[in-house]
Amino acid sequence: MLPKIVDSPGFNAVVAGRYGFQVFNKNDRFVGRAVEKYGEFSEAECTLFRQLCRPGDLVVEVGSNIGTHTLALSQFVGPKGRVIAFEPQRIVFQTLCATLALNSVTNVEAHQMAVGEARGELPLPEFRYDLEGNFGGIAVDQFQEGKPVPVVTLDEFLPSLPRLRLLKIDVEGMEERVIRGARRIIETHRPFLYVENDRVEKSPELIDAIRSLGYRLFWHAPPLFNAGNFAGDAENLFEGIVSINMLGFHESADVVLNGLPEVGNRDQHPLNPQS
Repeated sequence: MLPKIVDSPGFNAVVAGRYGFQVFNKNDRFVGRAVEKYGEFSEAECTLFRQLCRPGDLVVEVGSNIGTHTLALSQFVGPKGRVIAFEPQRIVFQTLCATLALNSVTNVEAHQMAVGEARGELPLPEFRYDLEGNFGGIAVDQFQEGKPVPVVTLDEFLPSLPRLRLLKIDVEGMEERVIRGARRIIETHRPFLYVENDRVEKSPELIDAIRSLGYRLFWHAPPLFNAGNFAGDAENLFEGIVSINMLGFHESADVVLNGLPEVGNRDQHPLNPQS
């Protein structure tokens, strides 16, 4: 476990991790625990992003959580690049911004918003961040009461993007809606897509939505634990736990991809391979 640079009496603390200072919630059972123990979270995803992103690139990250990947992406695109980050949970968003501020990051533009298929609002209650929970696993579209949070579409909110290298989406079941609200920028810029797909019941429609834009899709199931983690800690807190994501690129792209299985039948899923 890494020594804490700041260990407040509340639920937040700070460690010096792989990509810089990271603020995290000590009660978060996945992202927070990983940052506290290893100084990183799901580093296999960052390894992939490092291969996709170049200095000067523009990245849109929908569902930034506390910024573990946002911070990495900001370094991959460099000072002439740009990351546009979206996170709807107020307290989680504040943690994201604290991390960016502590590292003097100037190439990230962060927004406390949800992203979907149509402009509107979502009610979002105040969660108990002082109690143990999986705060990155909250599906924000399931609540009937709470403080309204704006919902935007990427096509409307980002009408004049000069370029787009990577669109990363991790929104706990709302991925298809994000894609449908971003058809114009996807068709215009043909970015790499990195999309969470761990809801078996929603997978076929998500796959269809992306394929309708002329994309090939490949499964990527990175483990949460990285044996070569920043802290050099050999204990695996997340034995057998992986994320289920898809990497997509437009069929016109000149890409050589090794080691990832292509998504086949829309009804098949790694969590339900017999379907």
